Amino acid sequence: MQIVSTIAEVRTAVRALHTEKGSVGFVPTMGALHAGHRSLVQIARARCGAVVASIFVNPTQFGPKEDFSRYPRTFAEDCAALQAEQVDLLFAPEVATMYPADASTVVRVEGLRDRLDGASRPGHFDGVATVVAKLFHIVQPDAAFFGQKDAAQVAVLRRMVRDLNLPVEMILCPTVREADGLAMSSRNRYLSPEERRQALVLWRALQVAEALVKNGEQQSARLLDALRSVFASEPTARIDYLAVVDADTLLPVEDVRAGALLAVAAYVGSTRLIDNLILPSSA
Repeated sequence: MQIVSTIAEVRTAVRALHTEKGSVGFVPTMGALHAGHRSLVQIARARCGAVVASIFVNPTQFGPKEDFSRYPRTFAEDCAALQAEQVDLLFAPEVATMYPADASTVVRVEGLRDRLDGASRPGHFDGVATVVAKLFHIVQPDAAFFGQKDAAQVAVLRRMVRDLNLPVEMILCPTVREADGLAMSSRNRYLSPEERRQALVLWRALQVAEALVKNGEQQSARLLDALRSVFASEPTARIDYLAVVDADTLLPVEDVRAGALLAVAAYVGSTRLIDNLILPSSA
């Protein structure tokens, strides 16, 4: 696996990969890799001739009181994991490479930027859209691979790709879970053993709502009531949002007959966790 840190290096290397191996799949990450990230690489490997990954803890998607300074950084272990998955190229830039001192351009996906995580983390999706637009421009992949756990983020990025006519296919990949159902996340390592147990309330709530849908429930208000009831059984988990929304627009829907994104976010201790399910159309 080749590791590069400059824009010139990654562009030269990707051109060679296109020539040698054809299509290039891209897996952007912030490091602290787990099995969910590895699954993205595996899917990219199956679909593309070459795989490029990036590790960059993006400062612009963190709020002033969020965990940028303590976000886990495990570069050596991450490199070993990517090497084991046969990644061809790793782009690991410095902050100054991605954001020159006088940088003033921001990518804002109006409307979607203020929904779900964008509502509770103002500016978050601006930071995500800006850094991913930069990475797409630098790497110029044929396809990019993201996990379903970040479905709201993917909705924002898909709109950005469409609006800017970027030649990148966005691939949404299934959420990878621990044996007990907790969605894998780099932030799970913040949890104490007791908080780790409490965090399972997110998955339990989604499962209860999904069971209701399978039994014929279609009204979003009743699904939200069910989610709240499950969270009430774990009062140490503080709800950030519970939502039933259109998966593309992130706007609330009254019923799920046409399909929907069932999304939850909550704080367990000081750690903010997210999870979701995509409900298929029953029409």
